[in-house]
Amino acid sequence: MAQTIAEKIISSHCGKKVRAGELVVVGVDFAIAQDGTAPLAIDVFKKMGKKRVIAPEKIAFFVDHSAPSPNKGVSSLHKLMRDFAREQGINFYDIGSGVCHVVTMEEGLVAPGNLVVGADSHTCTYGAVGAFSTGVGSTDLAAVMASGKIWLRVPESIKIIIKGKVPSGVYAKDIILYIIGKVSSRGAVYKSVEFEGEVVGSLSMDARFTISNMVMEMGAKAGIMKVDERTEKWVKNRVKNKIMDFVFPDPGAFYEKVMEFDVSSISPQVACPHSVDNVHPIEEVEGTPIQQAFLGTCTNGRLEDLKIAASILEGRKISPEVRLIVAPASRRIYLEALKEGIISTFVEAGAAIVTPGCGCCVGTHNGIPADGENVISTANRNFKGRMGNPDAFIYLASPATVAVSALEGKITDPRRYLK
Repeated sequence: MAQTIAEKIISSHCGKKVRAGELVVVGVDFAIAQDGTAPLAIDVFKKMGKKRVIAPEKIAFFVDHSAPSPNKGVSSLHKLMRDFAREQGINFYDIGSGVCHVVTMEEGLVAPGNLVVGADSHTCTYGAVGAFSTGVGSTDLAAVMASGKIWLRVPESIKIIIKGKVPSGVYAKDIILYIIGKVSSRGAVYKSVEFEGEVVGSLSMDARFTISNMVMEMGAKAGIMKVDERTEKWVKNRVKNKIMDFVFPDPGAFYEKVMEFDVSSISPQVACPHSVDNVHPIEEVEGTPIQQAFLGTCTNGRLEDLKIAASILEGRKISPEVRLIVAPASRRIYLEALKEGIISTFVEAGAAIVTPGCGCCVGTHNGIPADGENVISTANRNFKGRMGNPDAFIYLASPATVAVSALEGKITDPRRYLK
């Protein structure tokens, strides 16, 4: 029986060969939770009557969604997490460490061929290194802490082939927004998406993480890329003491759909309010006034993203009508950006730098927009209320588009600023 990557990884974690549609119980290689989801998981774990997590070395908690804490209620939840992690010996990453999905990969906590779950929907990010990783609820995570296992329905697979030559001014964020616009926000519900094609092979690891991160916005369960030389080099420099299993699909594996996208002639893309699949080429939205710009998140807060934006902002000032907020995705990225002068470029341009984390993206604190304001962001979601105000309007774009729009005070085509 020929299998897809998802079927192969799940098979290796449940001890039998499986196909899409089966219900299985699988062993979990690693599990994560953040401060928006871990407290409930801890509560459920205790209600199960459990005293000790089964494998603390396979669990990590992150304080990133409200970091630092914006109020005493959240501070109490953070203390609950700290106390439980200390008591149980769980890996713990406190305020300032950064966004869970970026830090997890930096720390080498996930390897190719792993099966990973996280109480955060964008756990699918890790598929960029050839892992099967997916988001789960806090109750499911509590069960993983108690047993080391979880039940899954083996997802059907969709193959997406990205071909052509990426045009100047177009980045990974534009590519995945373009695809989501075509597939729709519910076009891959509970599917495992496998990406391949010459474009994927040409992308940096930072760019690949951007694409895998956003499969959730088409409803997918996982977004997996085949391991190549670039992946292998990246993980070998980071992953320690983990078995790496480079998993490839079998010839003749069944895919529910095979979709091809030629990106050779696409423009920079913008997802307009209030849905990620409301995607338009920049020519159709250019000139829309903005009051706030945001650069960061698990989608586009990596070093490569900061470099792209800084190269545009260097020697320039943002519009006096715009607030530019920058959140490096991790402490490590923050430090590297300091060393390379990227942070000073942002500050000199008029940006505000905030603690690595998710606050601005999710709307817990750090830059909640006012009623009626337009925000252009490198985040992965633009639903009503996503940044803390349901009466604001969020546009999603690449770091380059966000940077030039901050300069102009309106949505602007980044190709105007590129040499």
